[in-house]
Amino acid sequence: MPSPRCTLLPLPDHQVAFLVDGRERLRWHYGPQYPRPFFYPLTGPASGVSLTRMGHPGAPDHDHHRSIWFAHNKVLGIDFWADRKPPTIRQLDWLCYQDGDAEAVMAVKLGWFDGHDPKPLLQQDLFAALIPGPQDETMLELQSTFRPTATSLEFGKTNFGFLAVRVAKAISAAFGNGRLTNGEGKVGEAAIFEKAAKWVDYSGEQPGGHKEGITYFDHPSNPGHPTSWHVRDDGWMGASACFNAPRTITADEPLKLRYLLHVHRGLIAAKSADEIFTLFAARKPLELVKAPAKSTAWGVKRG
Repeated sequence: MPSPRCTLLPLPDHQVAFLVDGRERLRWHYGPQYPRPFFYPLTGPASGVSLTRMGHPGAPDHDHHRSIWFAHNKVLGIDFWADRKPPTIRQLDWLCYQDGDAEAVMAVKLGWFDGHDPKPLLQQDLFAALIPGPQDETMLELQSTFRPTATSLEFGKTNFGFLAVRVAKAISAAFGNGRLTNGEGKVGEAAIFEKAAKWVDYSGEQPGGHKEGITYFDHPSNPGHPTSWHVRDDGWMGASACFNAPRTITADEPLKLRYLLHVHRGLIAAKSADEIFTLFAARKPLELVKAPAKSTAWGVKRG
């Protein structure tokens, strides 16, 4: 039987590689030496180098910008955004590594710790699905459910959180040749900052003359869709799920968020982005299913 196209490879030092046809597209890092897990690299389809970076290219106090990561700066008033310890976000368990021809899916359980109580303030159940596109393009679907360990928990009003993306220097507007665009046809930080849109995009030219970029989609099932965006010309974009108001979660009413990152060839084409948004909107969410016989891990299906 031939191997599936999309595979997950657990690696030493708390890492997991996402591969398509045996070539790495993405890597997950969850080592205890970091304040929170992150994805790096996310390779471009034309250049073969990462379209994201570690840290800000011009601000040494922004080393908490780790490529693609989850954080929030007002969890019961506690800042989970900066690199100061405590607090921390740690992977508690991996639940499923599932290979396949259409996608490879990782399911993990994360705990958000304030540094004082050994029990986490909340649990984040994360699915990361890597979906291959044409011409070596990549789609990374990220689905999270946030559940409090107490009766309830408030995420404060802020534009910092939950999913953050720091793009490569070459495709940033301030440090490279990139352009920031949104689904409303607006261009640049001044026009897009804190404005609602169904997607935003960073595109530009990587070393070697390769034009490519990342489109970041907000799913229509997310509260407050279309979301407001925290974006910067220096190469940063993030959906602001709590921009308009704080959000309180309970065990019976957790916060569920779905996002899609599309790593594409060429500069952004709005028509193509809108078509991908329509497909993403119709795609069923991921859910855990009972493990097959002789396995203690879970399986994943589209519910």
